[in-house]
Amino acid sequence: MTVAPTQLPLVEGPFGLTGHWRVSVTTGSLVTLIAAVHYFYMREYWVMYYQTPTVYRYIDWSLTVPLQMIEFFLILRSVGPASSGIFWRLLVGTVCMLLFGYMGETHAINSLVGFVLGCCGWFFILYEIFSGEAGKLKTGADTPKSVQTAFNTMRSIVTIGWCIYPLGYFFGFLTGAVSATMLNFIYNVADFVNKIAFVLAIWSAAVSEMDN
Repeated sequence: MTVAPTQLPLVEGPFGLTGHWRVSVTTGSLVTLIAAVHYFYMREYWVMYYQTPTVYRYIDWSLTVPLQMIEFFLILRSVGPASSGIFWRLLVGTVCMLLFGYMGETHAINSLVGFVLGCCGWFFILYEIFSGEAGKLKTGADTPKSVQTAFNTMRSIVTIGWCIYPLGYFFGFLTGAVSATMLNFIYNVADFVNKIAFVLAIWSAAVSEMDN
């Protein structure tokens, strides 16, 4: 007598998700965890020295922003033949944006030069997710609606939500119209909204796909 093989159940990951959404949501959760840890350090630094914790802030961004860019690659790679070029182009844009922004804020280079070059890195990211390979894959006929929804929300955050950072740089470091206290408050609110909204967009799309 032969016993028919039974299909093994699909093991659920964190939050009850499976497959590529498990990786994406875990990565997004890591972003918020890293940011939370660094904000404890930044708070202590501000309380002790009453100075802008620029180094801590950029350490945080140098870890969390690349992870956010990886999210674009992860969700596209899960549904189609996304090339590694997407990952590297987004990474290059991120490095340029953060490196020149940091150098400008710490006056290692002229603040205006740092602002312009940092914005060039941001614009390069926007080009990739709107008109580059990433943007074209997102609009492909085989891309599920859940992925398109997550991608659109994430892209809106990178476009609209991230406007706060260059505006803060411009008014804080180039014109001096904003005090250090207000600038830190603006950056804190921007980080809180953008990073949490980023992972919530992925979570919402994952739940939507599971329900369908």
